Amino acid sequence: MGRVGAGGTAREAATRSLLLLLLLLLLARPPPAAASNSKESEVGLVSEHFSQAPQKLSFYSWYGSTRLFHFRVPPDTVLLRWLLHVSQGGPSCTDEEITVHFRYGAPPVINPLGTSFPDNTLNHASFHIRALLSTLMLDNTSVNISHPAPGDWFLVAHLPPSSQKIQVKGFVPTCAYIFQPDMLVMRVVEVSTLEPEVPLPQTLLSYPSYLKIFVPEYTQELRLELQGCVSSVSPGCPVRLTVGATTLPRNFQRVLTCTGLAPSCHLLLSSPPWGRWLQVTFESLAEPHVTVGFTAKAVFTVCRPWSVTIHHLIQNNPNQTYDTSAIQLSQSAVHRDLGRSSRVDSGPFCLLNYPVLREDTDVVSVHFQPLNGAFVLVHSRMPSVMQLRLDTGMDSGGSFIIVLRTNKTEVTNGTLVAACVNAASPFLSFNTSLNCTTAFFQGYPMFLRASSHMANLIMPFPETDNWYLSLQLVCPESPEDCEQAVVRVETILYLVPCLNDCGPYGQCLLLRRYGYVYAGCSCKAGWRGWSCTDNSTAQTVAQQRAAALLLTLSNLMFLAPIAISLHRSFLVEASVYFYTMFFSTFYHACDQPGEAVLCILSYDTLQYCDFLGSGASTWVTILCMARLKTILKQVLLVLGTLVIAMSLQMDRRGIWNLMGPCVFAFVIMASMWIYRCGHRGQCYPTSWQRWVFYLLPGISMASVGIAMYTSMMTSDNYYYTHSIWHILLAGSAAFLLPPREEKAGSWACLQKFPCHYQICRNDRDELYTVT
Repeated sequence: MGRVGAGGTAREAATRSLLLLLLLLLLARPPPAAASNSKESEVGLVSEHFSQAPQKLSFYSWYGSTRLFHFRVPPDTVLLRWLLHVSQGGPSCTDEEITVHFRYGAPPVINPLGTSFPDNTLNHASFHIRALLSTLMLDNTSVNISHPAPGDWFLVAHLPPSSQKIQVKGFVPTCAYIFQPDMLVMRVVEVSTLEPEVPLPQTLLSYPSYLKIFVPEYTQELRLELQGCVSSVSPGCPVRLTVGATTLPRNFQRVLTCTGLAPSCHLLLSSPPWGRWLQVTFESLAEPHVTVGFTAKAVFTVCRPWSVTIHHLIQNNPNQTYDTSAIQLSQSAVHRDLGRSSRVDSGPFCLLNYPVLREDTDVVSVHFQPLNGAFVLVHSRMPSVMQLRLDTGMDSGGSFIIVLRTNKTEVTNGTLVAACVNAASPFLSFNTSLNCTTAFFQGYPMFLRASSHMANLIMPFPETDNWYLSLQLVCPESPEDCEQAVVRVETILYLVPCLNDCGPYGQCLLLRRYGYVYAGCSCKAGWRGWSCTDNSTAQTVAQQRAAALLLTLSNLMFLAPIAISLHRSFLVEASVYFYTMFFSTFYHACDQPGEAVLCILSYDTLQYCDFLGSGASTWVTILCMARLKTILKQVLLVLGTLVIAMSLQMDRRGIWNLMGPCVFAFVIMASMWIYRCGHRGQCYPTSWQRWVFYLLPGISMASVGIAMYTSMMTSDNYYYTHSIWHILLAGSAAFLLPPREEKAGSWACLQKFPCHYQICRNDRDELYTVT
């Protein structure tokens, strides 16, 4: 059941629960016109409520910045209502616009930045709503869908596109926008089954009648008929017939309105969805309390498939493997069998079925291949069909690529290989049309011509369903030229998380919402788009190399504090500065896109070492300024570095995980300086030259660097501002390092042993060293 969003009070929870209860009652209540039949309606309809945990919204920059919600709509649902809840928390909240996208079968394909997609990529505008935060908080925003398709439904929510400013996590208070959708459904319990060729009498008053019919495989046509339709008060047939379910963003429901004087009407569906239940709804268009009676009937037109199996290949060529020669032998066998009989007692052949091997290679990675090899024989007599099973529920989070190729010599100027990609059922009517339209789906056409011997199609986030690739040889000008022609088409079919692994300027990242996994591209160097192929704002290669040189060579500024540390005998500090310089240089070399990238270790390892070096450098510099005793200083150096390493492992981006230990070191330094001032009766350090020429410049550089790091960096100026940050950090360390410690008197030997070993004690007290 529903859960209250983060930070909600008990009063808000009670109010929300009451609101959901009222909505459920409204959903379950029958229409006023059906008051006399309320008992029957309440028995036939039930309401259910589903919800998921709330999520914090983010400003949009790429698909990973959206928040995905995955629901499953139960079968026989006649009404679906999404109830959208939004709350906020924080001192700096503004009235932002929130966008929510809806899609059936797969996550929505969205494009808030208006970028371009790769060539031959399907991109249908998503169904979405936009509303201001204040509107969503004041009003109970809802989205109603009648007769939704059962199965997976996805919601994606996000804030407007993000600004270019790079926010440091935890430095300034931010607003938390919390979003949570609730799904309320009204489901039919009593659904009559319409059997083929069996008339089913129906009587309508003022409430609908719900039927369902199972469509078997290899169904060419479905004819739904209303016979003997009569009204109790007037002639004609005032009935509206709705077939199929609602899907988003595209809806292919079929509606037939029988308003004429004829007592019958019918609806013809070509290539209905195979192997599933089809929902049929009858509604009366007459006045209230007017009875309409009719008889519903379903008639199927089926055909026999010719299946190309391994048995046929072995029977024709038992001693050869399934290479090109085997395909040619199979080709002649198919021609021979089809030529002998194109019609048998149970009906004509309607398609040439090619069994397909599905090979799962990795997460959201599948390869499809015909069992008889990579080639498919395409004829003019009937379509060749391949079934591509993307129905596991885990295949809709990637990109499905279809590539068709043929030999240049096999497709002449007068021939055309037409292909259609459809979900739920194949397109079979190539002889009458090439629009790839089935009963409830608009397919995607592909063509191979004499001038174009290759065609490809890219489907981001394909719907969870059985997909079909159907091909047929067509001769528009002279059909007789295609009667004996056969074309071999090579098919390359595979599902991958990201197209081309997001290219050289992007990174393919797997995202997860509970057990559902999907993928997205995170682009770099100004490249944008679904697959990082939009170069409208991209950097040139020269700009990329200049940025890489700035970010890497700016770390050479650490040579100054390294040299000063070695000169003043601060060996530990010099080692930490060298560590920081080394890993910061190679981290930024690995962080570059395209041709300027160089990784000596994994990206995550280099990033962690870079962050650790930055924190450790600040820690050792402040402790060195504190002038502690040697033992205490060494203990604090080790403990502080371990604490910084632990905090970075918990949250690498949190600013206070780094600043916290450094503030603690600053408190230690300030305490020691105040102690010396009180003990000596004068300011520490005592030299005004030390303050003017070293401390003040070092503090100024550190202050400017912190201000630039926390509030001035953007995606556009990152290469320059971050390089300046490197210079300021290293420069401040060079200025703030204390001078060499004054040498104390000679070491006094407390005891001498006959074996010439000596135990010595240093009488110098570092606490009173004058600098």
